[in-house]
Amino acid sequence: MRAAQALNEIARIGREAPELAAYQQEPPQMASGIPGKCGYLRLEFARRGQRSVLAHMERRAPSLVQRALYWDEAMPHMPCVFMISTSGCLLQGDRQALDIHMSAGACGHVTTQAATKIHAMSHNYAAQHQQITLEEESYLELLPDPVIPHSGSRYFSTTQVTIHPTATLLYGEIVTSGRKHHAADGGFNFDLYSSTIGAQASDGAELFSERYLLTPKTQPLNIAGVMGSFSVFGNLILLTPMRHHAAILQRTLPVYDATAGIACGASLLPNQCGLIFKALGDEAHQVKSALRAFWQVAREEITGASLMPAFLWR
Repeated sequence: MRAAQALNEIARIGREAPELAAYQQEPPQMASGIPGKCGYLRLEFARRGQRSVLAHMERRAPSLVQRALYWDEAMPHMPCVFMISTSGCLLQGDRQALDIHMSAGACGHVTTQAATKIHAMSHNYAAQHQQITLEEESYLELLPDPVIPHSGSRYFSTTQVTIHPTATLLYGEIVTSGRKHHAADGGFNFDLYSSTIGAQASDGAELFSERYLLTPKTQPLNIAGVMGSFSVFGNLILLTPMRHHAAILQRTLPVYDATAGIACGASLLPNQCGLIFKALGDEAHQVKSALRAFWQVAREEITGASLMPAFLWR
């Protein structure tokens, strides 16, 4: 039932989104949202004794996860989960839904096995809808690998967070300009990238919302005042109790270094709900490093634990 509701919600949002009005035609191969093109994943984390566990998992192909692992030596009680897509990429007409529920006192780290590649499209679009719920004293790091929108691709994403005032969510997103080193692409050649994230407190009070709509063929991104000479955009949203805000912000200094190819900085979110950290870089590894530095500060201030050294392949 949850899967059907989530996928119906994706269909409704896609029909009503004005930026997708020109992309409603059905693909000639497989219709949008049919079995095999509508992935669904629900993860429920719960506290069991001295550690947390992935207590429940529900999936629909092509979405799945590996078993929860405990490889983070700094937080050995925290299950770490890799989300996987058996399709290997996103194609026209694909729909994905993600539902994560953090029970009281639970913690978890969720990421992807690789970058998300959005292939070129002649019909329709690819869409994702995420629902994230955090109960009291829970802690979630949701940090997927970068998104690579290929030339001619269209991607639409919505994320809704419901969070208890005592809980913490670190949510990341990295978007590249595309395959900028590929002669047939060159970067900034996708049709549309639309991303909306909103959060509300557990009592229903609205906390914040952010939306950006990227259409580089009609509104260039590689110009002054937008991304300039940079090619990669990173966004980290930290929702956490107010007692952590000042210390994290004090330790996060703004940076602009054209030689090193990085610009980044943090600011407060409205309604005293958290902070937002943004970074621009020449390459994905520079943005990843900047986001990782903020992640380390946030984790140290909130949990008292640091980060393990980064894996060589990430």
